[in-house]
Parts: sequence; C-alpha cells; structure tokens
Amino acid sequence: MLLFILYIFHKGVLLIMNETKCSNGSECDVNRRKFLSLAGWGAFFTTISVSLLATVRFLFPRVLFEPPMTFKIGLPENFKSDETADSHNVLFIDERWKDSQRVWIVREKGKIYAMFTRCTHLGCTPNWFPEDGIFKCPCHGSQYYSNGVNFAGPAPRPLDRFAVTVSDDGQIVVDKSKLYSVKEFDDPNSYIEV
Repeated sequence: MLLFILYIFHKGVLLIMNETKCSNGSECDVNRRKFLSLAGWGAFFTTISVSLLATVRFLFPRVLFEPPMTFKIGLPENFKSDETADSHNVLFIDERWKDSQRVWIVREKGKIYAMFTRCTHLGCTPNWFPEDGIFKCPCHGSQYYSNGVNFAGPAPRPLDRFAVTVSDDGQIVVDKSKLYSVKEFDDPNSYIEV
C-alpha cells in the first residue's frame, strides 16, 4: 500500500514537472487529470484498506487471560506445623501463591485461611517479614500483624480474606471470587477448621 502511494506521488511530481515544459494547454490538462485521478483512486483504496484492516482486527478481540478464580492448594495435612504460635495464634505464613494468585495461606491454631495480598490502603502488595512476624507495605508504610490486622500506617482496615473450602477429594480450594472483610472474618466460609 505504501509503495502504491509512493508511486502515485512520484508520478504526480513528474507530471507537475512536465507541466511547465508543455507548450500545448490541452496536454497539460490531461496530465493534471491523470495525476488527480491517480491521487483520488489512491485515497479511495487507502481508505478501503485501512477499513478492511480495522474490520479484521475487530474479529480478534484483546483478551486478558487471568488465572482461574478458584484453585487448589493441597491437603490440610500439608499445612501441619510443629512451630509454636506467635502472639496472634499464627503458626506460619505460606507464600507459594503470592506471585501467581496474590494469596497468602495463613495457618493458625485450629484453622487455615487465605489472605489477599493487597494493602487495604491503595492496593499495593505488602511483603511478609518472618523475622519480625509482620507484613509491611512498601508504598506508604502500612503494617499488619501476622493475622492481617493493621496496626500502623494509613491502612484503614485489616487485610481481606478469600473463601476457603474443602473439595470432595479432600483438597483445600481457595475461591477468589468471594472476598471477606474484617466484619465477615467469623463467616465459616472464610476459613476451614483443622
């Protein structure tokens, strides 16, 4: 298409240059007509080509492929721990799904739940510091205890949790389509008892 446009431009320039050498006015009009005809048809075919390309592009929509909203994390036996609980009854934090699913698995005494790795202030991803036993948000300094309860910084509430159930094959299933905030932490679907 670009070559066609360059060809028309080249022919038009040649015609205009030849126009000054014409002695007969009728030949110059014919050359000018040819140039304008070529330019008109070129514009027409350019418009048709761009429209055709846009139509073909429309047939292939831009799709955002996200990870599934539900995923299995393993059997409850895989989350046993001989560690002693901290002051918030948390035995350990499992970070295996932090990058792929934005989920921390928290093992407390007697229950397992899935915390959303999104700061409740502006949505940044906090980091887990096991030596301090806290989550720290790198954006604005919000801090959370190991159970997700905020204690410092601008975060307005604790970290949210996802629904957790046990499937028929005995594996723990995290459902990210159901989000529980602090007032719903006692909901039996926000954790499983072990």
